[in-house]
Amino acid sequence: MHHFEVKRGKMTCEGVPVRRIAEAVGTPVYVYSHATLSHHYKVFDDAFAGIPHVICYSMKANSSGSVIRTFTNLGSGVDIVSGGELARALDAGAPPSKIVYSGVGKQIWEIEEALRRGILMFNVESREELETIDAVAGRMRKRAPIAIRVNPDVDPKTHPYISTGLKKNKFGIRIGDAIREYEWAARRKHIEVVGVDCHIGSQLTEISPFVDAAGRIRLLVDRLLRKGLPIRLVDIGGGLGITYREELPPHPKQYADAVARAFSGLEITLVLEPGRVLVGNAGVLLTRVLYTKAAPSLKGKGKKHFFIVDAAMNDLARPSLYGSYHAIVFAGPAAGKTVTADVVGPICESGDFLAKDRRLPMARPGDLLAVMSAGAYGFSMSSNYNSRPRAAEVMVSGRRFEVVRERESLRELAGGERIPSFLSPGRRKAR
Repeated sequence: MHHFEVKRGKMTCEGVPVRRIAEAVGTPVYVYSHATLSHHYKVFDDAFAGIPHVICYSMKANSSGSVIRTFTNLGSGVDIVSGGELARALDAGAPPSKIVYSGVGKQIWEIEEALRRGILMFNVESREELETIDAVAGRMRKRAPIAIRVNPDVDPKTHPYISTGLKKNKFGIRIGDAIREYEWAARRKHIEVVGVDCHIGSQLTEISPFVDAAGRIRLLVDRLLRKGLPIRLVDIGGGLGITYREELPPHPKQYADAVARAFSGLEITLVLEPGRVLVGNAGVLLTRVLYTKAAPSLKGKGKKHFFIVDAAMNDLARPSLYGSYHAIVFAGPAAGKTVTADVVGPICESGDFLAKDRRLPMARPGDLLAVMSAGAYGFSMSSNYNSRPRAAEVMVSGRRFEVVRERESLRELAGGERIPSFLSPGRRKAR
């Protein structure tokens, strides 16, 4: 469900015509619907009503401060994977007591800052990380709350780049080794064992992988409790998928019911890390057509057309990186006949595309297109490749919109950059 609609050939976001946003702010621009974000959060939270739980929004999906603040205003915590994300989460109002720190490569300064802030827990991924956290906490005279991220070796049936729960992945500690690592951690003076963590991947569209992983984690929790370890938090990660094309992912209530059954009878609090499911369909990327051209005739298929737009793989990496599908919608009237087209950007790479072999109305220069379902892993994965300034971001609420991130300027592209003195013209040695 989202609040982007096309009526009489014109797209609106809530009560705002997106053409008005494009004219005021320029393109490319990311547009987020506040109503959609709020609705998705409430549906997910309501699905777990009656079950002790904490939602920690996985901000890697979209780290816009306005998006995070939308969720923290509704009571959400945040799942982070870096010291930078910790700083941004705190700036956006996340209470430290609802922040979980995930990721395989935590640095010492990041661990220190998280301990100083008093986060809910670290999700630990290796013995060496446990040793480092113990040493840092000791120097700070603190106890670090931890859960061990357990790799249950479950196939999430998703893209291999976003699969995290198989034994061949870099994430977590093998479930068969978990008891030994927990016993080691429990003997450390400056570590407090509080939970178990598991995350098997992203964009899951079936319940069965979640059920399989939850069942294996339940067995582990039972064993840890029998050994006297005070497990009170079970972090089951995120990963619930969205509809990009024809996917039919489970409703959050189906997901919640399956998880609740797996952990019934335990006096624990579930920690949930939804990301894409909250933000994916709450955002679009608006882009304008710059030029069109046709390729030579293809055997029996007519001409291949290229719509060259002002957004590129640096703005939205998912199609180039994963071969991902994003629907392309004309945000204004489209009068042309239907053709087969690639929607491509200006970057000097053949891999720079937003869509391939799509049946679309014939575009004209100046046409405004909306790349749908771009709220997750869109701006957060964008870059300055080809020295392109990153796009602006806008949030819509009702009949008003505000720029929540200005478009980068050309001057900002070289921010922090310096030419060394030995390259200055006046420092060259005479021959």
